[in-house]
Order: sequence, then structure tokens, then C-alpha cells
Amino acid sequence: MWYHGRTSTQNEENIPPLTTGRVGRATSLNGLHWERNEEGSASEDMKGVSLGLNKESWWGFDTAHVGLGSVLLPMTTPAVMTEGGVYLMYYMGGSFEETPVGQYLNTNPNMDNPPKGNIAGMKLKIGVALSQDGISFGRVEGDDPSGAIMGPYDKSDPNCKWMTSMRDENEAIVQLEEELYCGWPEVVLNEISEKEKEQGTTKKGFFMYYSTMLKDTKEKAIAVAVSDDGIRWLKRGICLRPDGDTDGDTDDDTDGDTNTNTNTNQNGSEAMDADGCARCHVVQNASYDDDKGIWQSESGYTMYYEGISKTDGKHRILTATSSDGMTWTKNGLALNVGSEENDNNDWDCKGVGSPHLVRLDDGYSRMYYSGQGPNGETAIGVAKCDAGDECKERSWTREQAQLSFSEY
Repeated sequence: MWYHGRTSTQNEENIPPLTTGRVGRATSLNGLHWERNEEGSASEDMKGVSLGLNKESWWGFDTAHVGLGSVLLPMTTPAVMTEGGVYLMYYMGGSFEETPVGQYLNTNPNMDNPPKGNIAGMKLKIGVALSQDGISFGRVEGDDPSGAIMGPYDKSDPNCKWMTSMRDENEAIVQLEEELYCGWPEVVLNEISEKEKEQGTTKKGFFMYYSTMLKDTKEKAIAVAVSDDGIRWLKRGICLRPDGDTDGDTDDDTDGDTNTNTNTNQNGSEAMDADGCARCHVVQNASYDDDKGIWQSESGYTMYYEGISKTDGKHRILTATSSDGMTWTKNGLALNVGSEENDNNDWDCKGVGSPHLVRLDDGYSRMYYSGQGPNGETAIGVAKCDAGDECKERSWTREQAQLSFSEY
């Protein structure tokens, strides 16, 4: 398991109040009991981390804090051809460049005392690092002047000018909305058959889904990009955005009212993501063959993402499905927040998010996720469900997990 965490000294700096800081690694024999791996990269700025702060390039996008997006297990791409393949870690980072706090807040323009001041490290960009052992990672310099492989779309940025005439796989002009940051990248293989290759398909080999905030509307949404080699990316716009002006009932026992909006919805999912969509994990659909004891790939994709409620401000894990990886239909709740009953609050009663799905050999699926407790502390939890129930509401059951990490 790779994860990101922050030291107490970073909390004293003028950077966003996130959990990002540096990327570490933990190992487990059973997927439930985890121990922090003290063996990190010797070239990083702190002992025991796999990816630390960029101290070699003062102009880099990742000098103030970094956070984990996703890791592709050993493979080769058209850009990286090695025997045995390499790990590809997609991550986001922020520098000490300051931007106005107010541009990230959806405030009334006529308010008497609008937020003032600046914040560093909020203009997140995405990078990639390579590793042959999964322990030590080396950065790959992207085409962006900061070294990133993906930055927020900004009409005033000369480096984004070429995107105004960019065309998609159907030769249509791509309509992009301006973004304030790009973070939490999730990269998925888009398998291309030999027959499609022979026919000269326009399909790209990789999808990237990332979290962003739209400059004009201040919406938190999920955007998609495509790539042939996993290194150079082309934006394709927003693929999942919040729905509706009101939340309705966010109780686990009710579906809430359903509104018809830009996205296609089922089970009242708009009631739980009216204030934003973020931090997703995407898997190709699969079914479990009991006779053979294996998972078999099926067409289409399922996305697990954080939905942010306008009613209580809590984050919950929702699902959406797609046949092509570009157009998505929302399906509703996958994992609700923990219970708040009297003084017996669950450790994740204030929010759950950052889902990551693993399909097990016995036909079950396990979802790792981050949770927030009553005092704002965060930790990693795990839930489990039976084969075929991954998208069903209330099908996930929390498991007892233990993570042993060091304090810094």
C-alpha cells in the first residue's frame, strides 16, 4: 500500500489543510494488518518515504507538498520499455507559489468582508514517477515548465493556448472549462484489442480521471484525460459533476428526491454529491467464475467517488458506471459515514472517501478508504462485499483493520 501523510511541521506552513505531504509505503500479509515500511528512497528528503518533496528543482510544481494519486503495477508503455516493466506512480503536488484564498471559496460577491490573503501550494498539478522495485521512485519531467505532466486549464496561460483548437477522437473541438487545480489522479488502462489496432482505432490506451475545481462556478468535479503512452496527456473535459441545488435526505434508509440534470442519475445520488464530486477510483467491470475460481473481465467501467453533501457537509462514497469510460451514469451510495449515536461515535463518523477497490481470489471485493473522526483526525479503513454486489447500496461491510505507522 502506498499512501500520503503530513508531518506536524508542514501543518505550520502556509499550505492547504490537506493530508498531503509525502508518500510512504506499508506492507501486509493479509490486507488487514499493515505496518509502515521504513525502507524508503535514499534520495528523498526524509527517511522512509518513497516520494518526498522536490528539493532538486526549485521551480518544480512539487516543492511544498505531494500526495498520492494511483500506482500502476509493473508494466511497459510505449514511452517506457523495460524488461519486467516498471511501477508508474501518478501523484499531485503543490509549490510555494501563492494564490488568493478567495478564488477557491464559493462566496457571495456582494458580501461585506470577502476572504483575504493568499495560500501556497493550492494550484495543484500532476506528475509521474517510475520505480523498478516499488520502493524508490524517480520523477519523470513532463512537458509543463514546472515539470508536471498535467496542469489546470487556464485561458490566460500561454502554455494552454494550443488546447483551444484541440480535437477529440471524433474530430470534434474539445470544450474545456477553466480549472483552478488538478489533483488526485486515477489512471486506468483502456485495453485495445489486436483487431482494433489492425483497423487503425483512434482509442487511447490510458484514461486519467482527476479532481478539479472549476474557476467560474467553483464546482468540485471530476475531469478525464487520455493518453497513448501514460506520460503525455490530452484533456477531454468534465465527466462527472455535482447535481442539484438541494441534498434532500442523506439518511442511509432513504433514497431522497431524484432530479433530472446534466448527469444521468439513479437512486438519488444527487442528494449526496450536490456540493461536489472528487477523489475517485475506477475499475473495469468483472464477474467471478465460481467454477474456475477467477475474475473475468467484462465490458464497461465502475467509478467509486466522493460525494460531498450540501446538507451536512460530509463526504460519502458513491458509484457511477460507464460503457466507454467517458460518459457516466450515477448509481448512488456505496458506503455511508459511520454512526454518531450519543457518545459512541464511530471513527469515520464525519466522512469517508478516497476509495480503492481490490478484488480478492475468493470472489469478494475489498475497499480501502480514508475516514474522518469526530475530532478531525483521519485514518484508513476497509470494507468488504460479495462478488456482484460492488455497486449495490448497503452491500459493503466494514472490517476491522490495523495500521501501525510511525510518528513524525
